[in-house]
Amino acid sequence: MNYQAPYKDMQLLVAQAYQQQGLAGVESLDGFDPELANAVMEEAAKFATGVLAPLNQVGDVQGCRFRDGKVITADGWKEAYQQFAESGWIGLALPEEFGGQGLPKYIAQPVNEMWLSANLAFVMFQALAQGGSEILLNFANESIQNRYLPKIVSGEWTVAMALTEPNAGSDLGALNTKAIQQADGTYKIKGQKIYITYGDHDLTDNIAHLVLARTPDAPAGSRGISLFIVPKHRVADDGALGEFNDVRCTGIEHKMGLHGSPTCSISYGDQDDCIGELVGELNQGLMAMFVLMNEARLSCGLQGVALGELGYQRALEYAQERTQGANSQGEKVAIVEHADVKRMLLEIRSETFALRAVGYQIAAQIDATEVTDDPLKKDRVALLTPIFKAFATERANVMAGQVVQVFGGMGFVEETGVAQIMRDARVTTIYEGTTGIQARDLMFRKVRGDQGKALTELLAEVTQLAQSFESDEVFASMAQDSQQVINKMTSLLHSHLLNPDMDHEDLLAVSVPFLEAMGILCCTWQLLNVLAYQQAQENTDESYVQNIKALSVFYGAYRLPSAMAALKVVENAGLGLGKYKF
Repeated sequence: MNYQAPYKDMQLLVAQAYQQQGLAGVESLDGFDPELANAVMEEAAKFATGVLAPLNQVGDVQGCRFRDGKVITADGWKEAYQQFAESGWIGLALPEEFGGQGLPKYIAQPVNEMWLSANLAFVMFQALAQGGSEILLNFANESIQNRYLPKIVSGEWTVAMALTEPNAGSDLGALNTKAIQQADGTYKIKGQKIYITYGDHDLTDNIAHLVLARTPDAPAGSRGISLFIVPKHRVADDGALGEFNDVRCTGIEHKMGLHGSPTCSISYGDQDDCIGELVGELNQGLMAMFVLMNEARLSCGLQGVALGELGYQRALEYAQERTQGANSQGEKVAIVEHADVKRMLLEIRSETFALRAVGYQIAAQIDATEVTDDPLKKDRVALLTPIFKAFATERANVMAGQVVQVFGGMGFVEETGVAQIMRDARVTTIYEGTTGIQARDLMFRKVRGDQGKALTELLAEVTQLAQSFESDEVFASMAQDSQQVINKMTSLLHSHLLNPDMDHEDLLAVSVPFLEAMGILCCTWQLLNVLAYQQAQENTDESYVQNIKALSVFYGAYRLPSAMAALKVVENAGLGLGKYKF
């Protein structure tokens, strides 16, 4: 089965986000309306379905090859990359002054989702190009911008993010890569990096590595980290390619999934001839890198949505075709008629739809923050980012397991292709900050950091929305259950989360359950939001409207209760954990 973009869902949620985030009245977004978004999505869907999706299993089966110090991508990938770059998709949301199309994120979001569903391993370079370009736009000097950005935006060069070292993973303060300043103001770079996505490949002639390193006199820990741009081949003042820059790939990882995406070990300066340029200020590297990391975290959340959608499409088609068992009348039926299969399919469908809505709202909020100084929107984006990244990817893993379950024994056979979804999904909860790291960020930086202000504002908004459905015959139960979750969360906010007497380790231990409860509540919030939006619109597709209502009722009945269970775990913080001896 080939991937098909879920047009109706995307068009509905794009138009809703555009309206609700107040983008219609923004002068700088004049012309960037849902009508344009629909046209862009139509073209993107053709490319996703016609070019990228057919290469997905090719990349999984063949993987990357490492020969004579060079990385070779799967058959067809180099040609597909050239088409991708020449069509202008890399610069979709990047500035026109450097060759991009300058589209807002709310339009780029559904397009990116299509890429990720069609061929996740292939398009991972795109998020790196987006995030890397934003770093250079915000922190690099004019010389670096003029030499690198046009090449990155056009796709002539790619970007690699070089953070992790053998002894410095999540703890970036422990990294040892060195940067020694030279007389001309450049720096000699020397060190080892691992797990570098697209750190080397055969798709382009040059790769711009954004490398975290420390100078000899830098402060210890994360306060002494600087950021450098280190090209594989040196770049002349006029942007022309120069000599090899002593940047070598020493091997690629043999991974559980994402076989088509090269994950490289990179050595900088083996011959003491690797030159980099400082990006931003000395010892401020993490500040710059967080721009890319936030972009990557939102992309990761969207990967969870994309894999859920891909899995749903494949599971639904198989369930409709596979005849097995009989109904209550003794008639042979397709397995889609069995109640438990319906439950699994609808759980995937409802969660994917709700998470897509969350992701599209975040994208539109980011667009809104770029044209307004509204601190509420900025705080809301900061609050939702770790929730979206962690919850969407955790649920993608659950949904992938459900897809395999729908397929039964055939799901355990590689030829059907659904095992790839499960393998590819596994890493999404790990890279760009594990679920535990996202939960810690949510608990301590986003909730305790502002004394619960952003969370309280969100809960008030969800409360108001839920109250509008309390008299609705169909959705009253969902609204009431939502309010119970909000009340419990509010109570725990004061008794546990903001309580200065709570043990730090006890809160860490329940930060993931708290994030899970927030994820479920955010999905419920957006489903109610969609229902309210639809009620105000003229919609002639009654069948589609009824299905959205049905999946919303299902989510409220089958998934929302799990939020209360997760909050019960939060309430139990400190019980038993410190007693067990490992």
